[in-house]
Amino acid sequence: MRDGFDVKARMGENAGFWFFKVLSGFLIILVLFFHLVINHLIVKGGLLLYADVVKYYQTWIVPVMEVFFLIFVVSHALIGLRSILLDLHPGNTALKWMNRGLLILGVIAIVYGTWLVFVIVGRG
Repeated sequence: MRDGFDVKARMGENAGFWFFKVLSGFLIILVLFFHLVINHLIVKGGLLLYADVVKYYQTWIVPVMEVFFLIFVVSHALIGLRSILLDLHPGNTALKWMNRGLLILGVIAIVYGTWLVFVIVGRG
């Protein structure tokens, strides 16, 4: 007990996950800001049609930005879900399987989203 507070870290949670969650949250806000400004304010009339989006994705920075946005959102969401699941106090075996399952889910989501970005780029 220190300073009147009994603070005990949850099993399976460490400062690295917490820091990455905070960092990815900030990066989501930053990339979302650029996404909204570029896609809806700078482009005259905004990107309203699929053909406009395909044409817009031909600029190299746009797919790169979208893939980073995808990585930040998926990572942030899955680390947040992991934090919620840790509140259920899983055992070591369950925690190991939970980590593997979330990692696999994240990799699948990021690979699929990245593939979709390349499909859109390829249609231009």
